Amino acid sequence: MSWTFEDVMPRARVVSDNDYAGDPDGLVQLAQLVLSPSVVVPFVIGSHLPAHGFTNTVDSAARAAVAARRVVELCGRDVNVIAGVERALTSRTEPIESDAARAIVAEAMRDDTDLPLFVACGGGLTEIASAWLIEPRICERVTLVWIGGHEHPGTAEPPPGGGDLEFNTSIDPLAAQVVFNDSDLPIWQVPRNVYRTAIASRAELMVRMRPHGELGHHLFDALADAYERVKSMDMQLGEVWVMGDSPLVSLTALWTGFEPAPASSPWVTVPCPRILDSGLYEARPDGRPLRVFTDVDSRLMLEDLYAKLALHAEGQR
Repeated sequence: MSWTFEDVMPRARVVSDNDYAGDPDGLVQLAQLVLSPSVVVPFVIGSHLPAHGFTNTVDSAARAAVAARRVVELCGRDVNVIAGVERALTSRTEPIESDAARAIVAEAMRDDTDLPLFVACGGGLTEIASAWLIEPRICERVTLVWIGGHEHPGTAEPPPGGGDLEFNTSIDPLAAQVVFNDSDLPIWQVPRNVYRTAIASRAELMVRMRPHGELGHHLFDALADAYERVKSMDMQLGEVWVMGDSPLVSLTALWTGFEPAPASSPWVTVPCPRILDSGLYEARPDGRPLRVFTDVDSRLMLEDLYAKLALHAEGQR
């Protein structure tokens, strides 16, 4: 008997929402997620980048959608990609109406499937915040998995040079406050000190990613191009790349068979704090439960990525 993927049935729906025009680790995450048979990806959202930094942000969401469509095409999948809005929220009470936010609401309110729904965000929270402001009942039907947020008190020191306003929080600070402070959305958070541990070396990417077909080569080139852009700014990144968005795959797709859960990535449950304007937290003892991951299983996450790229290149996935 051959143990393949033909009998793997989806166990969840995962909407991938990411700033695909920025750090290409999001594109790597997208490829791995789309190639995962245990999840259904109803659609993908290309979100905007912050109004600071070295990337032109005028049309970053539109460019994110273009980049995501190319990866989905190379994966050989038919998945709708939607461009999000090009700006952050200006109010904690007014959503930005968009195709992406409305798509989240429609997917959450479906009554024709029992598959749990996750919105997996590797960037800012504009679209999920707007979706909740449009239809607060989605909190009963969706779980947000977010790569972002400052270190929690007593867990880790900020990285050298790391400010209080963590990067993904800085993309849309008001949206982060809507989601944490105002909404009752269930949240699984991978804060900065944890997502920074998802590290791949240049050597392993050259050996385990680049040779595997057009998709592997495309992803490697995206990482190499980003490296060169940073290098042109007289910054040296060394010989590793942080695959900070890839935990979105292991936390939604790579669950145990018995007693299903992302069991190899430990977490703690704490009262959800408020996010202050500074990006730091204010304790809220009566806050709803927040799942904070304290580690990620990089071995499972990266080995699964490399294996899926190899199998896809061989025409077996």
